[in-house]
Amino acid sequence: MAKSKNIELTVAVRENTGTGSARASRRAGNVPGIIYGGGVDPIAIEMPENEVIKAINSGQFIGNMVSLSHSGKKQKAITKDIQFHVVNDRPMHVDFYRVKESDIIEVEVSVNFLNEDICPGLKQGGTLNVVRYSIEVSCPAGSIPDQIDIDLAEVQMDETIHISDIKFPENVTSAITDRDPTVLTVQATRGEAEADEDDEAPEAGDVEVIGEKADDAEGEG
Repeated sequence: MAKSKNIELTVAVRENTGTGSARASRRAGNVPGIIYGGGVDPIAIEMPENEVIKAINSGQFIGNMVSLSHSGKKQKAITKDIQFHVVNDRPMHVDFYRVKESDIIEVEVSVNFLNEDICPGLKQGGTLNVVRYSIEVSCPAGSIPDQIDIDLAEVQMDETIHISDIKFPENVTSAITDRDPTVLTVQATRGEAEADEDDEAPEAGDVEVIGEKADDAEGEG
């Protein structure tokens, strides 16, 4: 399973903070942001808007490690949050958290399903019901996987897959340790279930009519 590709952004330090400074940064074609954590004071930064949009479009920006380049020096960080304009969806502000590649962090990673075409339960007419499209994992900041693969090649009808059933990549574990949540189920469709019930129903000739003999007895009397 591939790791997330490392994104690099060129940043500049903003001397001032606040709404006025952020607006000035956007007018200049930049996106304001802040980098915090790592036992160091927060720093107000800005980065070219086109670089931020490219990073967002890569699908590997939120919750992943990036490299922030400033005056030839690079700082590893995790993209923690992005604020977007409510009308045009332009990025308005980005929060970064300082990390080292070896730091153990918790991030949400999307789930990817393999071999749906040969899944026994689905081939029998079952439906794939996904409960979790992403899973919170614990892993080194430098080894965040692109996705968590779940193989459906042997999943049967009415089978449930829990987080404990997933084979995680090396050095990656579930961040949820106090319970074992359901990730997906393969269940019969309503039509299939009703058909099974009809198959199990008794034939008309096998049904005993309660009270029929009692009525006959009254007539003979």
